[in-house]
Amino acid sequence: MRGIMIFAAVLIVLGTFMGQMADKLSSDAAQAKAFENAKSSNSFASVQPQTAGSAGARSLVIPRDRRGHFQTDGRIDGQRIGFMVDTGASVVALNERSAAQIGVRPSPNAYTTVVSTANGKIKAARTRLAMIDIGGLIVRDVDAMVLPDEALSENLLGLSFLSKLKRFEFADGKLVMEQ
Repeated sequence: MRGIMIFAAVLIVLGTFMGQMADKLSSDAAQAKAFENAKSSNSFASVQPQTAGSAGARSLVIPRDRRGHFQTDGRIDGQRIGFMVDTGASVVALNERSAAQIGVRPSPNAYTTVVSTANGKIKAARTRLAMIDIGGLIVRDVDAMVLPDEALSENLLGLSFLSKLKRFEFADGKLVMEQ
């Protein structure tokens, strides 16, 4: 289990690092400026997800952003939190700023899970979230980790959320999640 957590943390940091590098390499200054403006106002440049329902099933369609990632907003305890969907992350990962926004403030001695990343070893705190709502798809009792802000710039919606859905798939540049 410890090995899986270390592997997940490595993937989290690697994904974040790659996303940051993609932003730096972007040659379109206007899009980069728009993205920074959206990020500073705590909203995402991506289009809000579309919801569709059929007899008893709910689905959510999230378009790919200009970096090729799937960004969406969700709610934890009624608080709006931005996420990047990351199928390579074993658990939902929150930075300390977002965790504090929902009332999760791990004490310094709670950071007991050591994870190896491309930037070295980082300590993370494990937690469990009562409920995450992404566009009406509600998942309860979700494992998560809190990482220092400097180690995680974007919150990650990992498999501890995604695996509790009926299905999720990538098709035509979109992510489809169904419950």
